[in-house]
Amino acid sequence: MLASVLLIERFDPSADAGRLRACHEIVAAGQRHDDPSMPLRSFASFRAWWAHGYNSNPRQAWLATGAAGEPVGCYLLTLPERENTARAMCFLVVGPESRRAGAGTALLRHCSRQARLARRSYLASEAREDSAGAAFAAAAGATMGLAEVYRQLRVDAELLARIAGLRHEAQQHARGYSLQSWLGATPTEQLADVARLSDAMADAPRDPGVQPEVWDADRIKALELVNLGSGLQSYSVAARHDETGEMAALTQLSTDPGAPGWGFQELTAVLPEHRGHRLGLLVKVAMLELVTSRDRDLQRILTSNAGPNDHMIAINTRLGFEVSSVYRSWELDLTSADQA
Repeated sequence: MLASVLLIERFDPSADAGRLRACHEIVAAGQRHDDPSMPLRSFASFRAWWAHGYNSNPRQAWLATGAAGEPVGCYLLTLPERENTARAMCFLVVGPESRRAGAGTALLRHCSRQARLARRSYLASEAREDSAGAAFAAAAGATMGLAEVYRQLRVDAELLARIAGLRHEAQQHARGYSLQSWLGATPTEQLADVARLSDAMADAPRDPGVQPEVWDADRIKALELVNLGSGLQSYSVAARHDETGEMAALTQLSTDPGAPGWGFQELTAVLPEHRGHRLGLLVKVAMLELVTSRDRDLQRILTSNAGPNDHMIAINTRLGFEVSSVYRSWELDLTSADQA
């Protein structure tokens, strides 16, 4: 079996471009095989993810090679420090040509051992619904969790023709609010507001026992430093309450020169006390106006929502987003006898 001759080595993704590129190629090949509807990450974005992450948590990058030194599979282990400290997150891929030979099992066993060494009780990951990855997770004894539904919006003449009508509809319910936008890093004077809107996502659906991330200005700045440092172009649109000056809603989107034609929806949030005024629709329509005016090559926008997030799903459906993939979270109990 291939697994018997695997060499699994840790490497520094900030310094070892060769091994990092091998992992990028494995992940890209796996995605083309498992979910060709999804856009491929550029190498710059992949490097930012594996080297720095998006929340400053410690991470371990591992590459598995076969008897002849050929790259076979890889995994990235993330160890949360502020929330969910009993959990570790594992992103694991085996190249399509190396599957069904024990490499996945060997990598998962190795990853589980590293998580236990870090005193973690649970190992979490995700897999496309009804895929080989989902079957592998189930066979390993993991428990299936919430669905994350990915949707894509085609940016075409029909969408652009509908934007004005959607904005007018939203504005009729959002009287007393004004829009503002910015490109790139969040202005210093807006950081506290953005952190508060990010915290408003705490009531989004999540698996039992999983804690929401708590945001502050430093965490926002660290995230943006990674994103902008990898070459992403960031767009932000907010709605402010005219009477109080409070930032009530926010949506953010990015584009990647290394993935031309794609836009990537990030945060969309409305403070609880300002909900019911169609602010989510308003800021997302304004975002479409902004990004399409500045990126004439934009063809599709990718977003995702937890399966039970009915309100945001309704907004995305109104805009014209269509389901492209459904993924499920999976969690392995590292304290069980079967995983010891």
